[in-house]
Amino acid sequence: MTEPNNPFSLEGRLILVTGASSGIGRECAIACSKAGATVVILGRDPSRLNETLALMHQPDRHIMYVSDLLEFDKAEGIVKECVMQNGRIDGLINCAGISTTLPLNAISPEKTQHFFETNVSGPLNLTKHVIKISNFSLTGGSIVFISSIMGLAGENGKTLYSLTKGALISAVRSMAIELAKRKIRVNSVSPGVVDTPMSKSAVYNKDEESFQRILALHPLGLGMPEDVANACVFLLSDASRWITGTNLVLDGGYLAR
Repeated sequence: MTEPNNPFSLEGRLILVTGASSGIGRECAIACSKAGATVVILGRDPSRLNETLALMHQPDRHIMYVSDLLEFDKAEGIVKECVMQNGRIDGLINCAGISTTLPLNAISPEKTQHFFETNVSGPLNLTKHVIKISNFSLTGGSIVFISSIMGLAGENGKTLYSLTKGALISAVRSMAIELAKRKIRVNSVSPGVVDTPMSKSAVYNKDEESFQRILALHPLGLGMPEDVANACVFLLSDASRWITGTNLVLDGGYLAR
């Protein structure tokens, strides 16, 4: 008796993961490798990318590129080289990004530009090159952006971060419509607070009272990177083949309060 195909498998697919040096990006790379994909990991720190490779299933089958997505003119060359060496791309997880807690009166045009370039322009620029007909699978595929519940909810000091993450959620809907004719699905995921190196350096981790306040906002507790990674694998797989233009909230109940 033939085993039915596993709709959650990524076997035979080439997946790019940005921000793979640590945290959610690293866990996404690991999860995709375990699901059977060949994974191309991108990040700025070669030693940390090598650490990620070592944690992945069958490390030798995966590829890493040291890159800064703010060097916009280099993205096209990286994607072309990747396709030339490994074949067409089937999926992309845009994990690279930065966060801050900053009151409104401390926001400057320079800081706004830096955050927007890092969290929005960089991922959009890479995606633009990835989905070119010469680079992407002709049978379709999936693009995932890591947004945040701060793109949906307000919080003190999160204006700058929220505006970039909200922009991604809005952009996803239009990209999904534009690329649907090529069977390329585009979605975002919006995590609550996840236990990562980035969150450990956040303001709310500076003292126990602040941490307990954040913890109390998540009825199921704080998330782990694998919680987000598993959702991304789902959105890359055929199990989600009828899902596009949506934002999947992963927040431990934060928005249910």
